[in-house]
Amino acid sequence: MTLPVLLIALLGLRGLGALGVRRFATWPAAAAHALAIMLVMTASAHFVPAGVTVMPTHDDLVRMVPPAVPFPSAAVYLTGVLELLGALGLVIPQTRRAAGYCLALLFVVMLPANIYAATADVPLADEPASPLWQRIPEQILYIAVALWATRGASARTLRRAPHRSLAAPSRS
Repeated sequence: MTLPVLLIALLGLRGLGALGVRRFATWPAAAAHALAIMLVMTASAHFVPAGVTVMPTHDDLVRMVPPAVPFPSAAVYLTGVLELLGALGLVIPQTRRAAGYCLALLFVVMLPANIYAATADVPLADEPASPLWQRIPEQILYIAVALWATRGASARTLRRAPHRSLAAPSRS
């Protein structure tokens, strides 16, 4: 479900860019916002209580955590918060580069949970576990999109920002 959200958001936002919406004027900028949309969706599952069957719940995600990780429930809440912070960082041009790099690292850190869920057949939202051959390329794609979103961000954006003087305007 996450991959279609990412792709549809990317194409829709880039389409808006082609129509003149400057915020989405480049593919990396559109990718940053599309990834942010996907992350808000995925992060919400980290906080959904058991009993909701439309989407994965907190309990589903706890079952994905490998047994070697201590405090799995806290780890799920933490990764949800990090995903939300990453989404926020992606939509702010001045923080996009840092957010993209941090999210790429987060996706690498979360890869063992995806491998464990696939190999242990952990279902999500009462759906069968997605196979490993699907999970690893998807995770690599998310890492690539996070890194792609960093292109042209931050330094160039800051150079374009209008100069604001702290001095009071002169009165002649």
